[in-house]
Amino acid sequence: MTARADNGRLTAICPGAYDPVTLGHVDVIRRAAAIFDRVVVGVVRDPHHKQTTFSIEERVAFLEEALRPFSNVEVDVFSELVVDFARRHEAKTMVKGLRVIADFEWEFQMNRLNQMLAPEIETMYVMASPQYSFISSSGVKEIASFGGKVNELVPEAVARRFAELFPDGRPGAPVSPQE
Repeated sequence: MTARADNGRLTAICPGAYDPVTLGHVDVIRRAAAIFDRVVVGVVRDPHHKQTTFSIEERVAFLEEALRPFSNVEVDVFSELVVDFARRHEAKTMVKGLRVIADFEWEFQMNRLNQMLAPEIETMYVMASPQYSFISSSGVKEIASFGGKVNELVPEAVARRFAELFPDGRPGAPVSPQE
């Protein structure tokens, strides 16, 4: 059975909060774009399990800029069940990245729930590339908030925005030596 939508194109979604998008996210989306005719990156408007650092507009803009090289990738916002988002885009496949065991445990639970709600939608897991397997959005935010450089972890626009938000790190952060 293929994941071809009624329009004949093989479509997948890559859902997430993307707060912020990391180079690990971009790698997973790039790899999905090489498999599917069309990839819709779904940005959850208000994730219930965490408060976002960046507005929905910023998160979408970061993704659109980072994903510009991929002509078969588009970005959309959702605030419904992820399976309903997939149905709205006629996607039969969700692509999710896995980095560590904790990711697997969470994704295993979500997969079972999603299968119960929408047995026609499969989830495909892409293992993080080794150079990105340690990167998480929360880790990047922590580093940036203390004034650390995140240029090698996130797209350029995200790194610039962090530098604006935390030019000298947050109060209580170690002070870097003056050059």
